[in-house]
Amino acid sequence: VQLQASGGGLVQAGDSLRLSCAASGRTFSRYALGWFRQAPGKEREFVATISRGGDVTYYADPVKGRFTISRDNAKNTGYLQMNSLKPEDTAVYYCASGTTASATRRVDLYDYWGQGTLVTVSS
Repeated sequence: VQLQASGGGLVQAGDSLRLSCAASGRTFSRYALGWFRQAPGKEREFVATISRGGDVTYYADPVKGRFTISRDNAKNTGYLQMNSLKPEDTAVYYCASGTTASATRRVDLYDYWGQGTLVTVSS
């Protein structure tokens, strides 16, 4: 399976961005989708996850209320809507396809990863 993340860029604090994750090569709708991020000098961290049907979502505390994860299984695409962006959101964002249908924060339950898209938020 291949995942292609896109939509990153340079924005100012308070702006919004929508990231996309286009999937091919595996039945996208059967598995959970997750977004993770890695800031310079830091470990990769969980951002958000959504179950295969889109009915269950979880968010990391720093993004709760500002980010929204969604998916369109008909288009084999997932999304991460990011509002009220802060400089501390600056990172490379990765989408990942899970090994199960259930939404999960566990990085070890994702087996396919996109290449990442850079989000830079200036103050």
